[in-house]
Amino acid sequence: MAKLLVKNIGTLQTPVGSFSHRGAQQGENIKLHDAAVLIEDGIIKAITEEGKLPCDEAEVDTILDAEGKLVTPGLVEGHTHLVFGGYRQNEIPLKLKGAGYLDILRAGGGIMDTVRKTREADFQELYDKTEGFLDEMMCLGVTTCEAKSGYGLNLETEVKMLEVLKKLNEDHPMDIVSTFMPAHAVEAQWKGKEMDYINLCCEEMMPYVKEHELAEFIDIFTEDSVFNVEQSKVYLEKAREFGFGLKIHADEIEAIGGSVLAGEMKAISAEHLIVIDDAGMEALAKGGTTAMCLPATSFYLGATFAPVRRMIDEYGIPVAIASDFNPGSCPSLNLQFVMNLGYLKYRMTPEEILTAVTINPACGIGRGDKVGTLEVGKQGDLVIWDAPNMEMLCYRFGSNMALQTVKKGELV
Repeated sequence: MAKLLVKNIGTLQTPVGSFSHRGAQQGENIKLHDAAVLIEDGIIKAITEEGKLPCDEAEVDTILDAEGKLVTPGLVEGHTHLVFGGYRQNEIPLKLKGAGYLDILRAGGGIMDTVRKTREADFQELYDKTEGFLDEMMCLGVTTCEAKSGYGLNLETEVKMLEVLKKLNEDHPMDIVSTFMPAHAVEAQWKGKEMDYINLCCEEMMPYVKEHELAEFIDIFTEDSVFNVEQSKVYLEKAREFGFGLKIHADEIEAIGGSVLAGEMKAISAEHLIVIDDAGMEALAKGGTTAMCLPATSFYLGATFAPVRRMIDEYGIPVAIASDFNPGSCPSLNLQFVMNLGYLKYRMTPEEILTAVTINPACGIGRGDKVGTLEVGKQGDLVIWDAPNMEMLCYRFGSNMALQTVKKGELV
């Protein structure tokens, strides 16, 4: 049985429990000083503090000396679009001239450009590119991530993307949770016939993806010029019949009711929420839906930032923060930078931020029972940081503060 001991931990900081933390709970972390963690066969077996060791050092295979640094759970990345062909750096001049997301989309660019390049890319090209992203994320302290399809918009390419993720989940140390998102945009051929495309997703694509176990969750872009609430409801209801967990891209640009629908359908998460209104926040609170907020997208687009303080303080909504890594609206997968933005733009406390990048996104992707906290019985995923505490980690930006990442009890 492989054993790893992490000792001389200056501060071990973690949320506790396997549930979404909301309201005041969002800021509740435990902090153990001069701590140690014993991981056996990938599972945490013991945690001690005040200089005590959970075992004899001679009994373990590997010892990591944290040298008085901060240790937290491995970060959980709750929203990415990892698999795509090409890049979209050519859009920057258009954005500098004032073109918005929907302007570029209506002109045939944006997502459609990525769709074309993703269709052209073969499996190995997409696999190799995505594997590089996973390596980079792991170096930054991420040990579990969600990844969506959505750059295929046809069954063949959507399946290709999901098969890439399935194979990487088998091959790579990162735990990957796949989300099927064929309703990410509307191709020209479906303009004015969006309901026909929704029916195609429901009748042809969903059964195949479910039968071949290619995704756990399903997502839809409920937005002006994409899919409206009525179309989204039909799509999500059918997805629920197939047994998919529900996610919704909502209120990114216009508050057309996506977050209200998310709450009413008790979706596991609603994502973006930049312009969410009071009705949407009330619905998310009632539905127990995690708010998956994406501050780096607001930063990159020059948009406003989601009202996270109100979500936490007034509505008691569990908040997670994620990168939204994608080639168009957030070409950064640095979850540490997202944490900095949570501090500076969302005005979250360091404790709330740690919860928002560990247990809350873990619950938002159905993994709260396995990852997201450092507790006996949980998976042995942790990060040793080049920082004495969370305050320093949230304060420093532009540098990789992760010294060592441990996944299932192994240094990666």
